[in-house]
Amino acid sequence: MKLVITSICFAMSLTAMAQKPDTVFLKKLMEAKPELFNTVLNHPQKNEIQILYTQVNRDAANKPHFKSYRYNLNPKNYFYPASTVKLAAVIFALEKVNRLKNFRLSSKSLMITDSSFTGQTKVFKDSTSKNGLPSIEHYIKKILLTSDNDAFNRLYEFIGRAEINSKLKKNGLNDSRILNRLAIGDAGESAKHTNPIKFYNGDKLVYQQPAQYDPKEYNLVLTNTVMGKGYLDSADKLVAKPFSLENKNAFAINDQQKLMKKLIFHEAFPISERYNLTPEDYKLIYTYMSKLPTESDYPKYDPKDFWPTYAKMLYYGREKNVEPDKSIRIFNKYGDSYGFIIDNSYFVDFENGVEYFLTAVIQSNEDGIFNDNKYEYETVCYPFMKNLGRTIYEYEMQRTKKHKPDLNKFKMDYLKK
Repeated sequence: MKLVITSICFAMSLTAMAQKPDTVFLKKLMEAKPELFNTVLNHPQKNEIQILYTQVNRDAANKPHFKSYRYNLNPKNYFYPASTVKLAAVIFALEKVNRLKNFRLSSKSLMITDSSFTGQTKVFKDSTSKNGLPSIEHYIKKILLTSDNDAFNRLYEFIGRAEINSKLKKNGLNDSRILNRLAIGDAGESAKHTNPIKFYNGDKLVYQQPAQYDPKEYNLVLTNTVMGKGYLDSADKLVAKPFSLENKNAFAINDQQKLMKKLIFHEAFPISERYNLTPEDYKLIYTYMSKLPTESDYPKYDPKDFWPTYAKMLYYGREKNVEPDKSIRIFNKYGDSYGFIIDNSYFVDFENGVEYFLTAVIQSNEDGIFNDNKYEYETVCYPFMKNLGRTIYEYEMQRTKKHKPDLNKFKMDYLKK
């Protein structure tokens, strides 16, 4: 009996060890390239680095199985998520459209946004769309191609703050919250009010949503929400005290990748846990997450402002004069603000049968002053993201896989439209 109990305990110990996340592999991988990573590895806390890398291993039936590796990951250690929250809004907006399908509402329906509270703005037209009119679908394109802030704000208003945060919890994204619009100084009471909206198919009103109010607070136990030694206020005057991000959006690295993983491999999750999205919805998201700005006519972008690799920070950094690898597509959502650079990505190399998830954040703010637009993006953050993405890709290229993946699902039509 004693031998049996000992064997059981040993087996349980092995299981616990197997389930414990690997926190060593990424560190060793970066340490093997000191010329690329030593500067940031010497003080990862200063640069707020967090990384989550997940391998995808297919079985004989092409079903994906995941194995994750972490570096410095701490869901409670706050970083500003910037535009990465927009991917959640894209998913939740399409889910809401599908819930309202009995009204004959679709993502292509004309969306007229009105105003009813201080600071709110109206939208009746969109000159970047083919028909000159705003819609959920076109806002999604602008979010995924170049991270348009106004497009996110309109989806935020459509979904409503209460529903957004309810959906985060429903999907097990428990270390995250979305509290406000972006890039308009939205906070406090104004963030709790969202605009009245009307939807039309042609001239026919099909759905009318009144103004909404969300009185709830979405408190999270977080550290590191007060940063630096000063900041510039709205009048560009220096305030000599730390900058508070206590009441801002939060989107932990583990939650970001969980959202992405279920978006990419919804079939690997129980039906009850999948997003309420149609095949057309998935195609829309996959296409514009991986499409380059220069491949789009509506919206049309000036390549001087939005070059091909503009949104692909992991692997390309933000270098302008780079020819994208034609065999690689990166399905991602990045963010950049307050010195933070974040990228949440699923990589596919069709030619070599490579695929993996990589999500990372880094910050650099040497002078400790916020809102002064003086961050070391070019010298610290972009190079780190590029080097990390390429290091993982090189590792994946030589990693042995029992079954080569069938990646045809992710081959999108990138003809301009």
